[in-house]
Amino acid sequence: MTEQDLVVGACVKHSLYGMGYVCSENLVTCGIIFERGGLISFSKKNVLEDLELLESPDSEYDEPKLTLSEVEEALGSILEKYNAVEHNVPLGERWLNGTIVLQPNNNTQPKELPIETFFHKIVMVRDRLRVLEQNINSHKKLTDEEKIDLQQYITRIYGSLTSFNLLFKDKEDYFVGTGGDK
Repeated sequence: MTEQDLVVGACVKHSLYGMGYVCSENLVTCGIIFERGGLISFSKKNVLEDLELLESPDSEYDEPKLTLSEVEEALGSILEKYNAVEHNVPLGERWLNGTIVLQPNNNTQPKELPIETFFHKIVMVRDRLRVLEQNINSHKKLTDEEKIDLQQYITRIYGSLTSFNLLFKDKEDYFVGTGGDK
């Protein structure tokens, strides 16, 4: 691949970030949006050995190849795939405006916190576990056996978190361990 190939619209593959599109370029640098990693700016000279040109832009074609709705749909799909979009996970109605009280067994003051704050932390743990799970499953250097071993740890973590399922409003948001159907 040469510096002349790094033009806006070129489709490239990076050894670490996967497939991407050149979205900006000048004499020294280029910006590439990758499926893993988002927008990254590179020095043209330093990045050439890590890139493979997959497709050059069609210089005769001046109109955009995708409509705005197609771009929005593709972007939404990518964000959904990598759990980059936080979904609104509702707290069970009986817990709304509730409080968690942590009562120590000595004479110190109890600690109170809004249940919504606690619930948000639980949902964040779940979302980060899902991203970890996806990263393990798509990792190129792990063997299938290593992926299965790591996946089993994640499943056991989900199982440990099933105690918090009573906080969720919808069953499809529940944690599911080895005994579940997910």
